[in-house]
Amino acid sequence: MRVALVRNSDFTGVINRFGQPYPESPHAWSSDGYYERVVAALKEGGHETLLCEGDKGLLNTLERFMPPDPKARPSGIVFNLAEGIQGEYRFTHVPAMLEMAGVPYTGSGPLGHGVTDDKVISKALMRSCGIPTANFCVMRLGTESTGGLRFPVVVKPRHEDNSFGLQLVHEPAQLRQAVEMIVTQYGQDALVEEYIDGREIHVALLGNEKPEILPLAEIDFGERDTGLLTWEGKYLPVEEVPTICPAQIGRSLATLLGEISVATFCACQCRDYARLDLRIDRSGHPFVLEINSMPGLSMHSVCVLAANAAGHSYSSLINRILGIAHARYFGNDIRLV
Repeated sequence: MRVALVRNSDFTGVINRFGQPYPESPHAWSSDGYYERVVAALKEGGHETLLCEGDKGLLNTLERFMPPDPKARPSGIVFNLAEGIQGEYRFTHVPAMLEMAGVPYTGSGPLGHGVTDDKVISKALMRSCGIPTANFCVMRLGTESTGGLRFPVVVKPRHEDNSFGLQLVHEPAQLRQAVEMIVTQYGQDALVEEYIDGREIHVALLGNEKPEILPLAEIDFGERDTGLLTWEGKYLPVEEVPTICPAQIGRSLATLLGEISVATFCACQCRDYARLDLRIDRSGHPFVLEINSMPGLSMHSVCVLAANAAGHSYSSLINRILGIAHARYFGNDIRLV
């Protein structure tokens, strides 16, 4: 089958450079063959592939690569890894274009990406569904009432991913400066939430109606003073925080974390695959930090480590995601076509 991998690594394919830009271009891993590795996995699955940009020319590119079928059945599918170029709710842009054009694709739709891209809305939605998440408030000035939040607190942009702008604030006097940095640098509100001191567990999910829970992974902060996974800790070798997978967790707690993760996945309208970040406090109570509707698929990502622990090769994971999306659209796994 024709499979187009859509990414955003070139930020010039727009009519105007206008609106909130992506905060970092491109990611630390985007130049290490990441996209090419996914393409190679798709080719290993027997597919004809194309690597293209999720910009203003995307639909013309796709129409040439996968022209309309006389029977009105799509002649290809998109493996979507596009995180957007600029503007609001960037993760929704390419899925919305594909919905409009009638092109099937992997991963969450505009609704799922929009919900998870807004940390305030996703946390409010979790709360409404009885899913535990840290107490929080939203700030624009840094002088608003915290509503009794306990310090230390974590301050981060309302809409960004990859730990951009993540800060740990120990005293109320430091809060205004932290919020002002978010507003100035990222052009958006700051989410302020209580810091949960304890273990950090990441849960990767595959599937839809009853998503598969892959082996849990733990972020190993070791003897670090602060248990906070910053951008540097994710992408800079000198600061890298190791991941233990599978995590050493008791069966009952692992079951609870899995149930919470599936409930969050469904509440936030995610599709095909996702990753949950949770904390377990010193009393053993779990809290959802956030859900990522398009988690990274680099070789050292939690999704890949968890899939490896479950017996998947890199190629089989990528093609499994493709097959899950194909089944969602057409009722059967692409491997059976």
